[in-house]
Amino acid sequence: MSSNSLRLALAQCNLTVGDIRGNTRLIIEQIEHARRGHGADLIVFPELAITSYPPEDLLLRPGLRRRVQKVLDEIIEASHGIRVLIGLPEYTQDELYNSCFMLEDGAIRARYRKQVLPNYGVFDEKRYFSAGDQACVLDIKGIPTALTICEDIWQPEPVRRAREAGAQLLININASPYHIDKITVRRQVLQQRVNETGLNIVYLNLVGGQDELVFDGGSMIMDHDGRLLWSAPQFESGLYPLTLTMEGESIHVTGTESSEPLPRPESIYRALVLGIHDYVHKNGFNGAVIGLSGGIDSALTLALAVDALGAENIEVLCMPSRYTADISIEDSRAMADLVKVRYHEFPIEAPFNAFLEVLQPVFKGLPVDTAEENIQSRCRGILLMAVSNKTGKMVLATGNKSEMAVGYATLYGDMAGGFAPLKDVPKTLVYELSRWRNEQGRVIPQRIIDRPPSAELKPDQRDDQSLPPYDILDPILERYIEHDQSPEQIMAADFDSETVNKIIRLVDHNEYKRRQAAPGVRISERAFGRDRRYPITSGYDDSR
Repeated sequence: MSSNSLRLALAQCNLTVGDIRGNTRLIIEQIEHARRGHGADLIVFPELAITSYPPEDLLLRPGLRRRVQKVLDEIIEASHGIRVLIGLPEYTQDELYNSCFMLEDGAIRARYRKQVLPNYGVFDEKRYFSAGDQACVLDIKGIPTALTICEDIWQPEPVRRAREAGAQLLININASPYHIDKITVRRQVLQQRVNETGLNIVYLNLVGGQDELVFDGGSMIMDHDGRLLWSAPQFESGLYPLTLTMEGESIHVTGTESSEPLPRPESIYRALVLGIHDYVHKNGFNGAVIGLSGGIDSALTLALAVDALGAENIEVLCMPSRYTADISIEDSRAMADLVKVRYHEFPIEAPFNAFLEVLQPVFKGLPVDTAEENIQSRCRGILLMAVSNKTGKMVLATGNKSEMAVGYATLYGDMAGGFAPLKDVPKTLVYELSRWRNEQGRVIPQRIIDRPPSAELKPDQRDDQSLPPYDILDPILERYIEHDQSPEQIMAADFDSETVNKIIRLVDHNEYKRRQAAPGVRISERAFGRDRRYPITSGYDDSR
């Protein structure tokens, strides 16, 4: 039986949206490395590599079109002695396509236009792109090879067209964002396409953080029997040289060692770390500022920030009030010492009293309520933002998804910040990740994990005085927010009707807060922000 071999280099890149020049430098460097360092016949880059993904309304800027064409000429020139598969926005006279070009010896050999344009969840491609409708099959070193882009592989028709056009190998370039267990879902989709067509599949994914999205890499190769032959690490950029040999309908892969999928808590933690790292650095900040309260949310945020940015680039502020317990201050000091970050202690009694004095004409004779509680939180927000402005470090807000859902957060107070790493992390998962991180090496004092959570804005305050226990609250929120279940469906799962209706009212009535919240890492299939778009002003009431 005759065989054909292809020396393949998979460029699992971390690129930056809109940085056309920087992305091009990286692309050309990888082309040179693949050709000279690995003798590659073909190097493959992710979806829309030149602009990175998602470029959103940048695609409408005339300047972006000119820059893409200019650097494409440079990449074409760099393709002498190697084939280059590169994703880019393809502008024609009347249309814009999400395309990939096969470059070879200083020329465009072929082009493929994405056929299935996703328009759900975080995706909005029909706003920008027209859809292609043709398969593209090339002979590469004797192997009939089809090209597809991302969503094309999630539907049967583009892959079927490729098979009917004579392909034996399918290369699918992606910008597929992470959510929990997404890598398992991807493998199932690839196996389904293999079962339908018998094609061998090379799947290349983007890596890196882009606003709320994290792209986790995890590129892979699957044979025509649905066996996973090789996979790249998650959350790591790299150039992976492989030799792909085809014998009949079968392929074999040798070269770079294959990686295993990460366990669930580690994959979530790594996604949060990568999201923080790239958001802070790609937006030009030199570190992070965090309000450290002695509670679990700020503790986990600090642990993540240290792992993402380095302890030397973190400053923490402990800002006790008259209601702050001594152990909260002690635990804040202990954690700062454990992770070796710069620690400041700024009591807020003086600014709190100053605000109360200024507001006396309005507050006089009225009972103490949430107004006074929120002033404390806003004093802290002012201090955090002041340190941020002075040092060039970004404030990381510490609120979690459970709090964001029910509005248990203060606008311009604890919600102040440029990025909210835990925005899509429910409270029960905050505890799980904190325990997991301590198993890798203790960074969070155990007492912080063990203490009942409290906002400490009034005497003897605890979260469970205002909210159900988190092991009840979080499943209700997951059903309502992530699965769009009705109150009746949630109650049928043995949740108390009064509790369910209360929680739904809180979720619905706090959209205005969430709309003003900092972006945060998306780890679920339904995060606040790009995924879930509800009107702020609405007369609709889902509770009974």
